[in-house]
Amino acid sequence: MPLDSLTGAMPFYVTTPIFYVNAAPHLGHAYTTIAADVMARHMRQRGEDVFFLTGTDEHGEPVALAAEAQGMTPRELADKNAERFKALMPQLHASNDFFIRTSDPEHEAKVQEVLQRVHDNGHVYKGLYEGWYCPRCADFKSENEQGPGHTCLIHEIELTREQEENWFFRLSTFQKPLEELLQTEFVQPAARRNEAIAFVAQGLQDVSLTRGKITWGVRVPWDPGHVFYVWFDALLNYYTALSYARDGEDITERFWGEPTTHLIGKDILKFHTIYWPALLMAADLPLPRRVFVHGFLLGGDGRKMSKSLGNVLDPFEVIERFGVDALRFYLMRDVSFGEDGSVSMEGVESRYTTELANDLGNLASRTIKMVQRYRDGAVPDVPLDEGLQRDFAALSGDFCRAMDDFRVSDALEVVWERVRRLNAFVEEQAPWQLAKDEARAGDLDRALASLVEGLRTVGVMLVPYLPERMGALLDALNVEDRTLRAFGEGARVERVGDLEPLFPRIDRAAAA
Repeated sequence: MPLDSLTGAMPFYVTTPIFYVNAAPHLGHAYTTIAADVMARHMRQRGEDVFFLTGTDEHGEPVALAAEAQGMTPRELADKNAERFKALMPQLHASNDFFIRTSDPEHEAKVQEVLQRVHDNGHVYKGLYEGWYCPRCADFKSENEQGPGHTCLIHEIELTREQEENWFFRLSTFQKPLEELLQTEFVQPAARRNEAIAFVAQGLQDVSLTRGKITWGVRVPWDPGHVFYVWFDALLNYYTALSYARDGEDITERFWGEPTTHLIGKDILKFHTIYWPALLMAADLPLPRRVFVHGFLLGGDGRKMSKSLGNVLDPFEVIERFGVDALRFYLMRDVSFGEDGSVSMEGVESRYTTELANDLGNLASRTIKMVQRYRDGAVPDVPLDEGLQRDFAALSGDFCRAMDDFRVSDALEVVWERVRRLNAFVEEQAPWQLAKDEARAGDLDRALASLVEGLRTVGVMLVPYLPERMGALLDALNVEDRTLRAFGEGARVERVGDLEPLFPRIDRAAAA
């Protein structure tokens, strides 16, 4: 990836899937958004030129059907629910640079431009389609994608038999190019890449590019009686947003292609790892660097979350009880990113108490109070503990490598190993004992300075996960530079200020 000739910053573009406006925001939306935000914040700390995109998917049959059921027009439903998703972003402390709506006229015009190019390149033809269709997926299902009795494996509802004349996209033309692409690291992690490889190995069939029976969508410029199939409209958002997200500036050339990472859930793998690259090839557009596929969050009982089973973790309830940062931390900590994993309110409480409150919160409180008590808040300007320096030596490299691979859970564990090490250092050094012996004043100075520098180091690294609480910690340490700096390499902390408990004890009776 080339360095920018002026700033030296490298472009980094991260996207979430855009979320359907036919229902309210839920934990899955929060999960993907937080993961993307963690990466965006981390890359900004490294001095990169970051663009973080999220938004809403507003066209297609699922939205039209939901609107009809509520006695609304699709536009009214889209306007109502898009605002709910927009409001979710600050609630999650998401730092997205733009929020796209696929009903934006700029997006619609760009979709028509790109797909007209696909048409003009000869990758489109008209034909009759018949198949089994899931209105909630907005997807025709092959035999291998159906459950017993022609049901949707994802939504567990009966599929409908649909027949209509559509314009088709020649997906089959891209069989060989996709096979070659999937031998690279375009799809991560490897287990998800293997799923995409298996799908392509079955032999690709041409797919509907347009729908003739639906009116809520982007009009087909060469056949205005049709609208584009919602998935092709939606997938293009990642590309179209860059042309108008910044007023008066088209940033497509800077961010599209190699800088781009799409973050998706495994339920939409087929569209993003097969349809999407094929469509870009057909339009002669560069491919994104990678698609990272995460798993499902399951109920505490290991089953798919369901209100009827009572195993749903409500993100808004977690925020109300424990705070936004606790939700962010838990979702990145408790489930290895990329895999399925169970989550529960009991799990949130356990992580909050043992790791946030006890490990990190107590460490911060004790360190600052000891500096205030023994050195009147002034951090000694002395060489740091050599043993602690060795223990922290590999931290920055290990952390950044994990983040570069989108292993956000592994990166968090790398930091937490040092949080635990700092707690052990407190017990080993016992500053309260050193303070009783004037002859050991130098040892006390070294212990306190080393603890403060360790706290600064982990605090800065944890800002992407815990932006609010680590902001408060770094304020108390008077740390202005919050870019990544290894242990002993940051601007020296000279004084500490007061710090309220970072993670106050939660009264279990009140939280129940």
